Amino acid sequence: MSCARYKHLLFSILLLDFTFTNQFIQAQTLIGPNFDEALLPFGSHAITGTLSTHCNRHEFDGTIPFTLRNNCPFTVWAAAIPGGGRQLQTNEAWVINVPSGTTGGRIWGRTNCSFDKSGRGNCQTGDCGGVLQCVTFGSPPNTLAEFSLDQVNHLDFFDVSLVDGFNIPMEFTPTSNGCSRGVRCAADINGQCPKVLKVAGGCNNPCTVFKTDEYCCSNASTSCKPTNYSKFFKGQCPDAYSYPMDNANSTFTCPGAGATNYAVVFCPS
Repeated sequence: MSCARYKHLLFSILLLDFTFTNQFIQAQTLIGPNFDEALLPFGSHAITGTLSTHCNRHEFDGTIPFTLRNNCPFTVWAAAIPGGGRQLQTNEAWVINVPSGTTGGRIWGRTNCSFDKSGRGNCQTGDCGGVLQCVTFGSPPNTLAEFSLDQVNHLDFFDVSLVDGFNIPMEFTPTSNGCSRGVRCAADINGQCPKVLKVAGGCNNPCTVFKTDEYCCSNASTSCKPTNYSKFFKGQCPDAYSYPMDNANSTFTCPGAGATNYAVVFCPS
């Protein structure tokens, strides 16, 4: 998409304000009644964000750079769907190029891993089937960066989720084009974790422990409410998803179609 065409698109959707309620979208302008609801990521309830009229200097090549950086004082085995996996020493970074239009993408960190030369092994937290190069999601607990790119009205949707629990502090931020509102979850959740949720290397979400609809919201019921455990996570990281039917302030947007690059930092300073 050319810079001029992209500017025209942004001007056409300025002042667009979304409100997601019970997994359905309403809009003040531009969205017709017959749009495809399946395009919405993560069953989100609300979208907030800022549109920008700046364009990148280079034409969009169809992929979005995501820079993953390890600021932790220990090794992190970064994982990405799509993307695979890579060991990151302290202060080491890894750039993955994610295709525009990707839905259901996620990035997380694995801890205390051991892999052989063939890339097979295991991790204490976030393990993805015993392989270095992840092709399946990680096992709880793991702090998640979630995203869907270039969706409704060419917007990117992103969040940090604690629905699978917490293992590593994380920051997920846009890094270009004037879109600056990111998500940060850097609290000492492992140290403050309720005893019943605490495991080696992390803090489980209650769904993982109790496996009941009260905590899992498995039927996507609108009656699924916050619990004392989800309130613990929300109190530690107010911008992050704390349970599947979390409130309207946990999903964020930036201009899509190649307009915005992103960074995920493990143990942000």
